[in-house]
Amino acid sequence: MTARAVSHLKPEKEEDGSKQGFPGTHKCSVCCKEFRRPSKLKVHMRTHTGEKPYRCDRCDKSFRNISHRNVHMRSHTDERPYVCEVCNKRFKSLSHLKSHVKTHAGEKPHLCKICSKSFNQVGQLKNHMRTHTGDMYRCEECGRQFSALSHLERHMRTHTGEKPFKCEHCNATFSQFGNLKRHIRTHDQTGEKPYKCEECNSQFSQLSNLKVHMRTHTGEKPYRCEECSRQFSRLSNLKEHRLTHNGD
Repeated sequence: MTARAVSHLKPEKEEDGSKQGFPGTHKCSVCCKEFRRPSKLKVHMRTHTGEKPYRCDRCDKSFRNISHRNVHMRSHTDERPYVCEVCNKRFKSLSHLKSHVKTHAGEKPHLCKICSKSFNQVGQLKNHMRTHTGDMYRCEECGRQFSALSHLERHMRTHTGEKPFKCEHCNATFSQFGNLKRHIRTHDQTGEKPYKCEECNSQFSQLSNLKVHMRTHTGEKPYRCEECSRQFSRLSNLKEHRLTHNGD
């Protein structure tokens, strides 16, 4: 039997480290998943007990797995050691890089059996499935629902006012890491503009500005006036236009 043939017999590895296809030696007493190593089973058991022993000393967020805590810590330092060889975009974790590389290949191997929408990460598919099952994460303050727990946690900061991301230059705090990253560039004396237009080589300090600029090439106008159906490439232009209808 060739090595290629043998590779097709390897058990599929789940996100939590369990294996399907070959029997494991360490079985979860709650859900019967099997693991090759007791350390993997120990980490898996925390999904049932809720135990999160690894705490971030910057924002007090806790994690079941020390590697997840270490990846999270990079959100405070902006360390991104994993680089895409195609576009040079940098990532905090190897798994994020691997998922990103699939976007260049157009690979989306995880298919929703209900609506046939496909995703490049199994986690994205799981979150999407909640839109079909109705098993959403609900905000107890306003009733808004989310398919991903991380989205709910981010939303909750609009109610609590929590701003866990702190600028080391001026101590300004932010509720989202992306806002902190944009703010840090205001301290940057080099005038860094890492986002480059492939059409005309214009460069921008923020990705959002590049996206707006790209509409000058594509002609896209995603903002439509509900009164007269006129369309605009920028939301600010639509807001200004609306004043012509209400007389303000």
